[in-house]
Amino acid sequence: MIPANAAPLAIALLGLLLGMRHATDPDHVIAVTTILSRERRLVVAARIGVIWGLGHTMTVLIVGAAIIVFKIAIPVRLGLAMEFAVAIMLILLGVGSAAGLLRRAAIRMLGASARDESLIVHAHPHTHDGAMHAHPHVHLEAHEGAADAAMHHDHRIPADALPSFAARRPLLRSFAVGLVHGLAGSAAIALLVLSAIPSPLWATIYLAIFCVGTIIGMGLITTAIATPFMVVSRQALWIRQTLVTGSGLLSFGFGLFLAYHIGIVDHLFSTAPIWIPQ
Repeated sequence: MIPANAAPLAIALLGLLLGMRHATDPDHVIAVTTILSRERRLVVAARIGVIWGLGHTMTVLIVGAAIIVFKIAIPVRLGLAMEFAVAIMLILLGVGSAAGLLRRAAIRMLGASARDESLIVHAHPHTHDGAMHAHPHVHLEAHEGAADAAMHHDHRIPADALPSFAARRPLLRSFAVGLVHGLAGSAAIALLVLSAIPSPLWATIYLAIFCVGTIIGMGLITTAIATPFMVVSRQALWIRQTLVTGSGLLSFGFGLFLAYHIGIVDHLFSTAPIWIPQ
């Protein structure tokens, strides 16, 4: 491809389509599926894919543009290490799903239901240096006694209203996963683009359009994956839990496979690593 003779529209269309295809890479789909398997709203699921694409775009543009403009050479071991980070990320996502499964199992074994738990938020008013103020805090059980009852103003909050950090931050987690995936793929993408488009300016523009295509593609993919997830999970709670567990196991297994391939087959930890950007 010669940029000087190529129509800008053709270059933009090619970058957009290849970016959308890039979003379908197995490691991308598995990572996002593991995150959105817990979601029950289609809009949030689609947003997760778009946020993943934004994180991916940030690292691809920064690292990729630096490689294209300044002709930076990525050492073989560093390139493999960036791809190895994706394997670690997939393993951690799988472990996170397994931890949720174990937590639910522990609640059932103890005979307690997470929906029946409640927290009590109240404040202890007292005086310091003539000024009255209160320290709001939380207790799992109500204080007993009339005196305590008179001093406390309780507001019971269901445990479901105070989810874990991971559950409250699916978008942040998706963005972080996108950053790692973008870091791993930035060198390979930039080198392939530069080999096809020698001009740094055109190559950078193409890279930016490619990233836009990735964002659009991941948004569409997450919507397509989330739709059957949500339809099926509404039938029964155990189906939803099975999907969450299954996606976590898939992420964990694929992460182990990538770690083995990169670390052992590609000799990341040996004296002669092999890295072929693709």
